[in-house]
Amino acid sequence: MFVVPMKPAPAHFFSASTLTWLTRLFWLGLIGWVALTFRQHGISNDEYVQHTYGQMLLDWYRSGFTDQDAFHYRNLYLYGGLFDIIAAALDPYIPIMIWDIRHLLSALFGLLGFYGVARFAHLLGGQRLALLAMALLLLTVSWSGTMFTHTKDVPFATCMLWALYATALVVRDMENVSGKAIVLLGFAVGGALGLRVGGAFAVIYLILLVVWRAWLDHKHNGSPVFSRLLRMVLVLLPAAVLAFVFMAICWPWSVIDVDNMLEAAESFSHFDFNMQTMANGVMYNIGDVPRSYLFQYLAVKLPEAALLGLAALPALWLLCRKACTAADMQTRITLHTLLLGIGFPLAFVLNDKPALYNGVRHFTFLLPLLAILAAWALVAVWQALADSRMAGRAIYQGLWAGVLTGLMLVTLVDIVQLHPYEYVRLNRLAGDQKQAQFKWEDDYWSSALRAAADQLLDMKLPARPGPYWVGACVDTPQIEPYLDGRFSVTRKWEEADFYLSTTNMHCHEVMQGKVIINIQREGMSLAVVKDRRQLQGKDRLATPAKN
Repeated sequence: MFVVPMKPAPAHFFSASTLTWLTRLFWLGLIGWVALTFRQHGISNDEYVQHTYGQMLLDWYRSGFTDQDAFHYRNLYLYGGLFDIIAAALDPYIPIMIWDIRHLLSALFGLLGFYGVARFAHLLGGQRLALLAMALLLLTVSWSGTMFTHTKDVPFATCMLWALYATALVVRDMENVSGKAIVLLGFAVGGALGLRVGGAFAVIYLILLVVWRAWLDHKHNGSPVFSRLLRMVLVLLPAAVLAFVFMAICWPWSVIDVDNMLEAAESFSHFDFNMQTMANGVMYNIGDVPRSYLFQYLAVKLPEAALLGLAALPALWLLCRKACTAADMQTRITLHTLLLGIGFPLAFVLNDKPALYNGVRHFTFLLPLLAILAAWALVAVWQALADSRMAGRAIYQGLWAGVLTGLMLVTLVDIVQLHPYEYVRLNRLAGDQKQAQFKWEDDYWSSALRAAADQLLDMKLPARPGPYWVGACVDTPQIEPYLDGRFSVTRKWEEADFYLSTTNMHCHEVMQGKVIINIQREGMSLAVVKDRRQLQGKDRLATPAKN
């Protein structure tokens, strides 16, 4: 694999002190954004059962391990409860609704993911690469737009990121790895497994990379492979113990029977149920999605600037075969660790063809790594232009920087206009946002219904003896907390006085009524409220949606 050494930046690129201040401003903006906006997001359709699971796990501990309801609750026992236990434990002590507590906690995991990107990128190429990688992650709406509500995916992705970073430190230093790296590795791997059995990927990465480093050293200096691997087993044993204990605390079901981990892995490898998803206008059952499904969604969900960096990789390889010197061993190890963290899951998708839906959601853990790789490629092209001897190189550098800045600004403007529903954004490869809306899954967790419910509450409605009945194209717990005593949610939609619905997958077309509230962004209708009080007879019945 090609590598490009990250030399000191030219003076006009940004001085070290300027980069430090820009990084501080970036973090100040991130923290302020989380503090000001975490209460603007709706409840996802998984949150009620996940929170219930967290409460049941707490009950298991409080009962002295006798209350085992958590181990029989739906299929939640197949997941770890790291996030849900923390949220359930915080609930009695924070005077806001539990759903906002969960969204704030999830956002804090998201911020920890930003910090992990900064550390990993700094290890690879220094401070400017770290800042650019964080900026690309901010522009990646499938991270920054989801980190409040994807309370399983974002914490898992953060743990996986830190596990891979710790792995890079271990493989870089081998027998001389620091105790801090061992502790970090143990907690990160244990946390990942304490959320999903997919955390086993982190263990696979570690084994493959340690073996690769031992073989590489043997090739270069003749050091023995087998004896080094035995020593590494001893070095990594504390991390393994720590990971196992932490996983067991977060996911006790996984260790109460020796076969449970295998059962969880087998369940997820054959995971499928009667649900549909959409990619580029084609509807699929989630078990029949093409192998290209994840790649299609990455192509339309990643920010344009990140796509530019990833697209530059082949050209960069050709350029650097002649123009660039080899990087040091530590840089090579870090880069190869990053590439394995990206390439292995993508190869798994191509080979295993798992059931997928909600776009990139189940592979959110790839997004921080792709942001680092794209940033690395963008900086490497800049450095290659700076080191080249071609005439007018300063002009080419200026063009490169100008194109990159322009693409980043385009994405940033879209994010501001879509807020707080930025996770629905599609990049320019998908075409016009409004035209492409119904070709891809957009607000699949109906976050915009919170604003729709708020506007319904603000309406002046005549008093009546009983409540107004509300039908909602979501699970009842997603909308109920936002309604007052004048309204009651019903699953008998034909009886509903009002119908609240996301426009995702055409669910708003199921029931007739006059649209009295329309939550819109950039010309897209994300959620509607329909007044059905005047409808009679067949007009009150449901009609199938287009899908």
